[in-house]
Amino acid sequence: MVNMAAAVRCLGRVLIHHQKHGLSKMAYQTPLYPCSVYVQVPSRHFAAATKPTKKTKKGVKDKASDEKKDEIEKIKSYSFMEGEPEDDVYLKRLYPRQIYEVEKAIQLLKKFQTLDFTNPKQGVYLDLTLDMALGKKKKVEPFASVLRFPYPFISEINKVAVFTGNASEIKIAEENGAAFAGGINLIQKILDDEIQSDFYVAVPEIMPELNPLKKKLKKRFPKLTRNSIGRDIPKMLELFKTGHEIKVDEERENFLQTKIATLDMLSNQIAANLQAVISEVCKHRPLSLGPFVVRAFLRTSTSEGLLLKIKPLLPKEVETEESNKEDA
Repeated sequence: MVNMAAAVRCLGRVLIHHQKHGLSKMAYQTPLYPCSVYVQVPSRHFAAATKPTKKTKKGVKDKASDEKKDEIEKIKSYSFMEGEPEDDVYLKRLYPRQIYEVEKAIQLLKKFQTLDFTNPKQGVYLDLTLDMALGKKKKVEPFASVLRFPYPFISEINKVAVFTGNASEIKIAEENGAAFAGGINLIQKILDDEIQSDFYVAVPEIMPELNPLKKKLKKRFPKLTRNSIGRDIPKMLELFKTGHEIKVDEERENFLQTKIATLDMLSNQIAANLQAVISEVCKHRPLSLGPFVVRAFLRTSTSEGLLLKIKPLLPKEVETEESNKEDA
C-alpha cells in the first residue's frame, strides 16, 4: 500500500508540472488582443526578379533627340528680363532670368573680379547652346573649325604639318614655319606617334594617299570645310599657326564652349572676339532655318555665367537689291 501511495503521489506531481508547463506555453503564444484573428502568413525570403525590357539603341537615340528638341523649344519660348527687380528680395519664379547686352556683361565680369580679388588675367569663356536641327529628321553633325581672333591673346604658336609631294612646296612650307613638311613618308611616322602636330594641312593632289590617317587624325584630318586643304600653303600656315579651334561637344552634341579672351583685355576687344566666334559658328547652318545659336552665356574662370542678348549678335539674311525690286 505504501508503495502504491508513493507511486500515486509521484504521478500527481508529474501531471501538475505538465499542466503548468502547458499553460505557460499557451500564455506565451496568446496574442495581446484576444478579439483579433491570427492568420499565419508564410515568410518569403526570395522572389524572382522581373527581366527589364531591352531598349534598342535606336530608341534611346530617338528619345535623347526628342529631349534635345524639347530643350531647344523651351529655350526659344522662355522670356527674359532686361531690367532688375526693384527690391533686393523677390520670388525668383516670378522673375525670368536677367539678360544682358555684351558690353554690360563684360563690365559686370570685371566688377566681379575686383570684388572677389581673383586673378585679373583669368580666361573669359563663351558657352553656346545650338539648334542642330536641319528639318526632316536631319541635323547638323558636331563640327570643329579654326578661326583667327581679331585680338589674339595666346602667344604660343601651333605646330602645323603640311602634306605635299612637291619638293618646291615642301621648301615653301618650311620657310613659312611648318613644323613638318613632306609626302607619304610622314604617314608611318604619324601612325607611330613619332610626329605630333596641332593641325594638319594638305594640297589636293596628295589627299587620296592620306586615307590610312583618317582613323588616327579623326577631326584633325585635312578637310575643305575646315580650310585645311588648298594650294596656298603660306595662307593656310598663317591661319593654323595662330588660329584658335572651336568645336561642338561630342557627347552633348548641341553645346559649344570656348575661351575667347582674358579679362584684362579691353572691353571692345573681348566683344570683338566674341562676335568672331558667333559669326564662325553660324556658318555651319543655313541662315534661312532661323537662329543657330539659341542661348549664350559669358563667364570667367571664377564667375557665374551671364546670359547674353543674342539676337543683335546673329548674322542677318542678306537680301539683294534685285530681290527687293522684284517684290516692289
